[in-house]
Amino acid sequence: MDELQTTDPRQVGRYRITGVLGAGGMGRVYLGQSPSGRSVAVKVVRPELAQDPEFRRRFAREVASARRVNGFFTAAVVDADPGSATPWLATAYVPGPPLDLAIATGGPWPVDRVRALGAGLAEALEAIHAAELVHRDLKPSNVLLAPDGPRVVDFGISVAAEATALTRTGMIVGTPGFMAPEQLLGRPVTPATDVFALGAVLAYAATGTGPFGTGSAQALNFRIAYEEPDLSLLPRGLEVIGRCLAKDPAQRPSVAALIQELALVPVDSGLPTEVVPPITAWMPTPVPQADPVPVAPSAPTVPTERQRPLFPFWAAITALALAMVLPPVPGSTVAITSMAHGSWPVVAAAAIGLATCAAALSLARRGRTGRVPRWPRYVHGLAAVVNTGLLVFYLVKILRWREFGELGGGAYSYIVASVMLVWGLVRFPRSTTR
Repeated sequence: MDELQTTDPRQVGRYRITGVLGAGGMGRVYLGQSPSGRSVAVKVVRPELAQDPEFRRRFAREVASARRVNGFFTAAVVDADPGSATPWLATAYVPGPPLDLAIATGGPWPVDRVRALGAGLAEALEAIHAAELVHRDLKPSNVLLAPDGPRVVDFGISVAAEATALTRTGMIVGTPGFMAPEQLLGRPVTPATDVFALGAVLAYAATGTGPFGTGSAQALNFRIAYEEPDLSLLPRGLEVIGRCLAKDPAQRPSVAALIQELALVPVDSGLPTEVVPPITAWMPTPVPQADPVPVAPSAPTVPTERQRPLFPFWAAITALALAMVLPPVPGSTVAITSMAHGSWPVVAAAAIGLATCAAALSLARRGRTGRVPRWPRYVHGLAAVVNTGLLVFYLVKILRWREFGELGGGAYSYIVASVMLVWGLVRFPRSTTR
């Protein structure tokens, strides 16, 4: 996961954006958090697509269809706003790396793991096709590897871009090396189109490269349309991949047939459930782990009186009040102004300290249910610094001129008050809602 740039949004709809998961032809994908702390993947459409009215209409229709997809191996669409100035949709976040990263890091997968991957992807396509959608862009980066099986993402969106000005000027929706011949030749796209892409993805997982090699997009597209795939590196047991890559869509197996052929345990095998391979072992190890996701607590911990004792503020208020009224020595009426013949700054600083302590007590109650602003804490810090500074100034003056008789009970209360004000700096109420 990448860090947010200055041009990236910090909020999309109700979701707080915390990082960048990736980018593609349709837009950028962000990691977001719902108000309850649930992690989602938020895809924000590119501005040039958002400006096309035809795209908006098709995007709204396809998002409505994608909401009906509820297969186990798909990332469900949980929210969307096609009518926003910048259309977006949110899907369930999958805590796992994409297939292309896993292959690049750990190398090709063994036959049994490729077959398990194919079974999961075939079930995902079955759920997508049941909602009358065609994925059109199934590729390794759109296959996420969760601990309990693969997840197909970005389904039901690519079709929305096909009638835009971008495609009318020559742009092809899809990924070179994983598009079916009918996509490249402008022929009707059907569920068999996704079967071709599934075959290419499984060939990539089994060999570490696509079945039509590498090179420029033009070279890959030409091979897909007019040449046979190179399956010489495929191990035995994956012959089904060759049938998926047939040029004629009618010759490709159906998704239902693929599920039956790639099943870990056939439905009619009669085997007891105890021998079914555990799903936790469906992919090889080691597989790179997904970036840790910052999870917001389900119930924010708001400081309470027990967590942030209010004693310093009550003690400071009491000590400041005593310092102002206690007679210090014979012949003086107000203790706080008698420290070495004190002056009005001491009274003003003490009054500010009283006010900020009272504010702290009020905000401590408010902080349980509402937002606590920052500025009262800053003012309290200023009051603590000024009062402590004045105290030190007058004490040094008293010691220098040996006027110890000026220190009465009120002066000692002022010393206690200054200590409590400083202590209050670390106990001042805060809020997690700032």
